[in-house]
Amino acid sequence: MTTVNVVDCSGWLEYFADGPNADYFAPPIESPATLVVPSITLLEVFRRILHYRSESDALRAAAVMQQGQVVELDPPLAFGAAKLGVECKLPLADSILMATARRFGATVWTQAESFEGLPGVNYRAKRK
Repeated sequence: MTTVNVVDCSGWLEYFADGPNADYFAPPIESPATLVVPSITLLEVFRRILHYRSESDALRAAAVMQQGQVVELDPPLAFGAAKLGVECKLPLADSILMATARRFGATVWTQAESFEGLPGVNYRAKRK
């Protein structure tokens, strides 16, 4: 059985910046056949790279991300995310990401503290 993965914004940004945890996020990112990408993650990563780098860098990152299966936010996913947000005390984007992961039976890869200790999450603390 193939493991499906979802990488959150912090993981993608770490990977693109070649940060200290980039190697941790490389396996799921570099396996696009098993990668699910919530559309909100595209928004977050594109926006951050656009703000700090350039539009061409943001477009290159988005092209890499779109090699995975991009999942749009539909009403059932939105309602599930709302429930998860309340239940797990997750911020909005994180609740959408987690609901997307659960829909696909995927493992979440992150360095965001809001996910620490949740089932189905591979958490690695951010390194300086």
